[in-house]
Amino acid sequence: MKSLTVKPAQGKLGILVVGCGAVSTTFMTGVLMARKGLAKPVGSMTQYDKMRVGRGADAKYLHYADIVPLAKLDDIVFGCWDVYPQNAYQAAMYAEVLKEKDINPVREELEQIVPMKAAFDKNYAKRLDGDNVKQNLSRWQMVEALRDDIRKFKADKGCDRVVVLWAASTEIYVPVDEKVHYQLSDLEAAMKADDREHIAPSMCYAYAALSEGAPFIMGAPNTTVDIPAMWQLAEQTKMPIAGKDFKTGQTLVKSGFAPIIGTRCLGLSGWFSTNILGNRDGLVLDEPANFRTKEVSKLSTLETILKPDVQPDLYGHGNDEDTQYYHKVRINYYPPRNDNKEGWDNIDIFGWMGYPMQIKINFLCRDSILAAPLCLDLCLLSDLAARAGRYGTQRFLSFFLKSPMHDYTQGEEAVNNLYQQYTMLKNAIREMGGYEPDEEID
Repeated sequence: MKSLTVKPAQGKLGILVVGCGAVSTTFMTGVLMARKGLAKPVGSMTQYDKMRVGRGADAKYLHYADIVPLAKLDDIVFGCWDVYPQNAYQAAMYAEVLKEKDINPVREELEQIVPMKAAFDKNYAKRLDGDNVKQNLSRWQMVEALRDDIRKFKADKGCDRVVVLWAASTEIYVPVDEKVHYQLSDLEAAMKADDREHIAPSMCYAYAALSEGAPFIMGAPNTTVDIPAMWQLAEQTKMPIAGKDFKTGQTLVKSGFAPIIGTRCLGLSGWFSTNILGNRDGLVLDEPANFRTKEVSKLSTLETILKPDVQPDLYGHGNDEDTQYYHKVRINYYPPRNDNKEGWDNIDIFGWMGYPMQIKINFLCRDSILAAPLCLDLCLLSDLAARAGRYGTQRFLSFFLKSPMHDYTQGEEAVNNLYQQYTMLKNAIREMGGYEPDEEID
């Protein structure tokens, strides 16, 4: 075992969440309840998973916190921004994800979490109509105002470190533009010129966070930090970034089940995925321009796991061009379901001598219940990465994310296979814990 080079997790960790909706309030309530011993943080890898360190006679199976210095739940302090002014207790009650009896024991703490005014542009989320917003600011002024918010929160709450997590709605799709998004100087110039077409509000949050020495996590499919200019800023500030889009329901199933088809050398003709959900996320995604952002994220999963160019007999069939299987994703806004999302997958496979078979998966999940532990893990592990001196894109966090970041300018491919992602996660923790990163990704 090598000597540890990770700074200890001393003092308070501030978690500043963009958005105070269903996911955020479920996350906050669960952490506050867990640290009172009134609930269990089920689904959280950092709280439950055990992994092997060392080999042979030296092998031990340990919780992450026994390998690396993670921040404790007792040391977390929450803050947030939102377009609606309701405090976290009111927002949690409104979201109707959790029962009142599971919110009331921490009501007092939740009531003290009052959203700061959001940096918001209605053109990026037309279905949202809140008035708790920073008025009449250019993009650069948004950045400066958000930096002030982070500094003030850190000072007021006595936090040693801060992590910023985007758990707000999906913005409209912003295509990567080389003239604006490839160089940090061009991005800054566009912010100062108030270029509202190429600079999404989320980019202002990311820029502000990194500039204030806070890791930034993109929990939606927005292109926010998935651009070379932000990679440069992360390198410059020596801060970790991670994204994009929490991998909660259908994509989790897809990234875990597609390897079964691939490993067993079965063929795939088509994979049709559809979802119904009714929370604020569903409302926003009912706008075609916002759905486009999500669609790009959800469609990217299969193509890096089941590759037509590697196995043309198995995956070179299905669509109009007959170059690969047919892959379709749909999301439907259906208010009666609220946060209880339903994902249907119809998978048309074929086997010996080309004979067809079908697999049907019906996942009746609770979106925020699955997302809350991801929020916790991403925040704790991003804070750990920062203390370990790791900066830039944290590929080891792809396990938690639907559309993992990768350097597409160099032809790098995202790793979407859940089991390969898990190996990357374990190897990174081994390495930060002073052990050999001893598993192969192949």
